[in-house]
Amino acid sequence: MQFQHITTNPKILGGKPIIKGTRISVEFLLELVASGGSVNDIVHKYPHLKEEAVREAILFASYNLRNDVVLESIAPAA
Repeated sequence: MQFQHITTNPKILGGKPIIKGTRISVEFLLELVASGGSVNDIVHKYPHLKEEAVREAILFASYNLRNDVVLESIAPAA
């Protein structure tokens, strides 16, 4: 899958995925959504972002986490 609004650059935020032409990371956008922000809220607060770029960032994160396996940590027996 290709993402036209997402890029990485080792010189920007240590290579984290960002919205092209910005220093706004996909991670940061997910944190905003997790704290209750909507796509519209984000675009309003950061007017240089396009709605389609914010939506694509969320899709990018979902796509990249699709095959992750989360294991519960098991506490050692006492």
